[in-house]
Amino acid sequence: MTIDSSILSLIVFFPTVGAILLALLPANPTLQKWGALVVTLLTFLFTLHLPAHYQYGLTGYQFDVNVPWIASPAIRYHLGVDGLSMWLVVLSGFLAPLGVLISWRAIDRREKLFYTLFLLQQTAMIGVFVALDLFLYYGFWEWSLVPMTILIATFGRTDKRAKAALKYFLYAFIPSAILLVGMLWVYAQTGTFDLPMLQQMAASHSISSNQSALWLASLAFLVAFAVKVPVFPLHGWLSDAIFEAPTAAVMVLAGKLGLYSILRFSFGIFPEQSRQIAPLMIALGAIGIAYGALVALVQTDLKRLAAYSTLGHLSFITLGIFSFTVAGIDGGVYQIINHGISGGALFMLLGALYERYGTYDMRELGGVAQKLPWMVTLFVITALSNIGLPGLNGFVGEFLTLSGSLQTIYVAHPMLWTAIATTGVIFGAGYMLWAIQRIFYGGMGRRPDEVSGWDLDAREQVALWPMAVLFVVMGVASPYWMRAIDSFGTGAAGKTTVTDVRVYPHPTKNLAFPATPVSSTEGGAH
Repeated sequence: MTIDSSILSLIVFFPTVGAILLALLPANPTLQKWGALVVTLLTFLFTLHLPAHYQYGLTGYQFDVNVPWIASPAIRYHLGVDGLSMWLVVLSGFLAPLGVLISWRAIDRREKLFYTLFLLQQTAMIGVFVALDLFLYYGFWEWSLVPMTILIATFGRTDKRAKAALKYFLYAFIPSAILLVGMLWVYAQTGTFDLPMLQQMAASHSISSNQSALWLASLAFLVAFAVKVPVFPLHGWLSDAIFEAPTAAVMVLAGKLGLYSILRFSFGIFPEQSRQIAPLMIALGAIGIAYGALVALVQTDLKRLAAYSTLGHLSFITLGIFSFTVAGIDGGVYQIINHGISGGALFMLLGALYERYGTYDMRELGGVAQKLPWMVTLFVITALSNIGLPGLNGFVGEFLTLSGSLQTIYVAHPMLWTAIATTGVIFGAGYMLWAIQRIFYGGMGRRPDEVSGWDLDAREQVALWPMAVLFVVMGVASPYWMRAIDSFGTGAAGKTTVTDVRVYPHPTKNLAFPATPVSSTEGGAH
């Protein structure tokens, strides 16, 4: 067995091994912190094997492992990555040790439980990104729900944390049950849960001839994913969950899993239905951008401001990917990575402020720039990244997304929806700069006057500066990331052709479908 054939299994399950070890170790806070940090750092180092050995320019899945697991129903242990998932795996590995570092002082009780759940959550997230069997994917998808719910319910900061956790669980679990029904219907039609085979069958219209049933199945998939993003107006859980969740959990709470799943499964298995519903999704994306920005403008609580900012950024990605243009999909995928880094840095800084002053209320803050020069420096850099300043990472994704939305043929008046989305960018700059002014400048607020704050310490600087460096590097050297992303985006936009039709056995009939995928999302394993 070569390292390429085992690296994904190692990346997925190493955090689980770490979680088991932490659970067996004594409940010593220092031991738990350092143990979690070592496990997450090693996991991140393992993820770096992927971009270092990835064969750029190729479509389909790499580093794949595909072995039988359960004979009936036909379930396989099938893992692999492509231009869409590779960087998301690396992103998950990168954010985990930073989440541990930023929790060092913030989590001061039940550390064993916190870090064990955090590591289990990392396994679930990475598993979602690499699973190529629908049943295996669904296992990781549901697995991700449990640790997050417990983290919110146990480590939330107010007495409403249980209510927020329950809301998050119900919003995610009920659509996931519908998703399972859709997956079982797909299996009943095709006799397989294997994603590459399903993508090939979808390319040749071989999943089912019943268009109404296909529509219902596609909606079962899309609704479950849209709630997890969340897509406006399915965002009812977002504000309360972010408001309560600890910083490390917030960094992985929204966006990545749902958006990835739409790109991978909705676009891959239901390409025609995804294009047919694109006008509605583009409209919801544009409305969500403007809505999120306008609601963020009137917030006084920094956590809720960041929550609605998150809604706006995720709506931006929704707009881009449903344009079904190369620029829009490339920009959307790039923005998923950007939001993980820029949004994560913002939540880390807000968490650091809360440690010092015990509040997220901007009305109680103000005038702390002189006390916290390093914090204000990093806060301004992070804000500029989030609002898409040219030269920083956010600008690349926003420019491509807006370019793609202007070029789309799937909605009438694309300029109108692009103009609405652009207003969100403008308002986004407004609420971020307004927050900086209220927190760091002007008159001294009540809380800084009562509590003597301290600037970023070495641990916090070690966690934050790598993200700030990435803001610049991803802004000026985006082709390094795009060479993998574009191989996916080109195929997902339908820019490749179908060739080499073969016949594969089916439980009830022979199905003809292409061995070479119609897009990179519809590729077979290498």
